[in-house]
Amino acid sequence: MFKVGVFGADGRMGSEVVKAVQGADDMEFTAGVDTGDDRDRVLGSDCVVDFTHPDAVMDHLEWLIGHGIHAVVGTSGFDEARLAKVRAMQAAAGSGAKVLVAPNFGVAAVLMMDFARRAAPYFDSTEIVELHHPNKADAPSGTAYRTAELVAQARREAGAAPMPDATTSEIPGARGADVDGVRVHALRISGLIAHQEVVFGTDGETLKIRHDSMNRASFMPGVLLGVRRVADLPEPLTLGLEPLLGLE
Repeated sequence: MFKVGVFGADGRMGSEVVKAVQGADDMEFTAGVDTGDDRDRVLGSDCVVDFTHPDAVMDHLEWLIGHGIHAVVGTSGFDEARLAKVRAMQAAAGSGAKVLVAPNFGVAAVLMMDFARRAAPYFDSTEIVELHHPNKADAPSGTAYRTAELVAQARREAGAAPMPDATTSEIPGARGADVDGVRVHALRISGLIAHQEVVFGTDGETLKIRHDSMNRASFMPGVLLGVRRVADLPEPLTLGLEPLLGLE
């Protein structure tokens, strides 16, 4: 039986995690913690799921690692600098706590990122459009940022030429954010949940790979998979669900 706590338990994603953990036959919900609550309530947990805020998550992780509690993190905002800090926390603490940081817990979204990585070397151009609800705190989304990194890495490994772009005059932001040479455009629209489209183009043809999440419950199978597997991951810090799905 996995003993599981949740940070951000009152939020949109956190409340879904609480319901999913409570409904899993192999899990025991220990406690939910939100702003102003005592984190000691989750002591005794095997794992804590964090869906909080980019400004708070690093402090939460330092506390969890220090107490030897595994963490499954869906909070956005993790670049290489932050990942390096997490590794340093783990090395300093020596507690054996594992951390899984997933830009997206939707299995279909992870497949979308993997398909984008595979397609990238075969096209001259790739751009990413991500669409989310207007209450999302960060832009671009963690999923879009990670997709851009994977696309850029795949193109480098294939020796692809730089993507064509003759833009010499633009209003700042009109061409989106530049993530490792890949343009990423973020839309914040009422009525949406989480959506992403990767657009590829070459001479005479285009390819679009799109993922849509219609509700937050769609992410829960991936979250529960992370909870079940995080303690057995070979590395102290793992980025993405791909290793758990056999995609690497």
